[in-house]
Amino acid sequence: MSDLKKVIRQEYLRCAKDPVHFMRKYCYIQHPQRGRIQFNLYPFQEKVLTLFQNNDYSAILKSRQLGISTLAAGYSLWLMTFHKDRNVLALATTQATARNLVTKVQFMWENLPSWLKVDSAENNKLSLRLINGSKIQAKSSNADAARSEAVSLLIIDEAAFIDNIAETWASAQQTLATGGGAIVLSTPYGTGNWFHQTWVKAEQGENEFLPIKLPWYVHPERDQKWRDAQDSLLGDPRLAAQECDCDFSTSGDIVFYNEYLEYYEKTYIKDPLERRGADQNLWVWENADYTRSYMVVADVARGDGKDFSTCHVMDVETNVQVAEYKGQIGTKEFGHLLVGLATEYNEALLVIENANIGWATIQVAIDRQYSNLYYSQKSGEANANSYFDKYQDHSKMVAGFTMSSRTRPMVIGKFQEYIADKGVTIHSKRLVEEMKVFIWKNGRAEAQTGYNDDLVMAFGTAMYIRDTALKFKQRGLDLTKSALNNMKVNRTPYQGSYGFSKGADNPYHMDTKGGKENIDWLL
Repeated sequence: MSDLKKVIRQEYLRCAKDPVHFMRKYCYIQHPQRGRIQFNLYPFQEKVLTLFQNNDYSAILKSRQLGISTLAAGYSLWLMTFHKDRNVLALATTQATARNLVTKVQFMWENLPSWLKVDSAENNKLSLRLINGSKIQAKSSNADAARSEAVSLLIIDEAAFIDNIAETWASAQQTLATGGGAIVLSTPYGTGNWFHQTWVKAEQGENEFLPIKLPWYVHPERDQKWRDAQDSLLGDPRLAAQECDCDFSTSGDIVFYNEYLEYYEKTYIKDPLERRGADQNLWVWENADYTRSYMVVADVARGDGKDFSTCHVMDVETNVQVAEYKGQIGTKEFGHLLVGLATEYNEALLVIENANIGWATIQVAIDRQYSNLYYSQKSGEANANSYFDKYQDHSKMVAGFTMSSRTRPMVIGKFQEYIADKGVTIHSKRLVEEMKVFIWKNGRAEAQTGYNDDLVMAFGTAMYIRDTALKFKQRGLDLTKSALNNMKVNRTPYQGSYGFSKGADNPYHMDTKGGKENIDWLL
């Protein structure tokens, strides 16, 4: 054997054993400014690459622009070059994004020296297949993306941003069970999604993933000056914390900022005074005080078994949450529960969303002749007249609260306002947990995929109704005061405690079952 062949053989064997050496010496990348350059790995990239080699499953929580996707591409090429029949699948939010990783692999492969380069059997925009049977292909994420064939290495790029990634991962389990592995990488994007859950479990040792965290400062060319500049460059310190610091709490299109939720968790969240019902899902923090005014606001489950019927009992004046229900219960049973709860809390204003299946629950309240049921204008507009107009013109009113494309943003906006102003007392940890995964999705506020927002929507409705409910009470007081002031009073010289003639009836005494009740406090 010639000296040259011997050197090549030794070098080939070294590359086969050491992906770091293979990439540092023989892999080239396309730099946006400098063009074709050698992939000179930073020390942190070398460490990550070694972790790829030694662990089947890696979850990477990373800062922006660290070259980890490129590193995954290089590792894929090493795997394909030195191993037969390896199937690498790259998934991302879109096929175009996944194709970027395949493109990086193709560029590295094209620039390998001839003695390292395995000929291709297929080479197109979405895949590269070598004659040794190994290949890489790009697909957009969907439930069936990883179902069709055995996968040696599954790479999921920006996993936190993929809505249906949980279904994709579930479908991939059978294909990976034959000895495959996975590299899941992403910047954070809110809490509660599949990537966040996977990361938390990895940190706690509750799944097969090795957690690898790569904040901005692992890059040797970045300093605090660079980090400070990101706040201005990205336009929002929260976004910079997400993109640079790997901060889940400030990431994602969250409706309620984490610092507000942390405030409520530290200040108000507490265990209920008692848990009621067969399911123990009625939580009570304060028993009814018959000097207070309350409202009960409910959201009725769709009935498909995936969501919950919920309600909140609120002290109207103090805006304190005093009770809460969340459970899967029949619509009629829920109606009876609501009427009983509203009756207990001082004949509370009972607000039930009237969409779809909610009518069955509302009908129970009507059949039981509950006297303080909330009515909306048929236009869907809630205002201070709604509660009183029901006694004047039923044709303009509809029982329950109408959630529409116009009122929904107003409900959520009012909830945000109360939270930001710390103008409401929330005791329920169940509610706060829902608020953590309540996000903006395509311009609409809703729960992250796989989660519920039933408590959130009921509470938001309560905040929206509260302003009008206070007006209800004030208008009632004003009407009563006006009526009392217009009463004809016999103004004889003072002979009694109320300034009326002896033996005359006091007009500010109202006949009740328990006798006469003084109502002059209304004046």
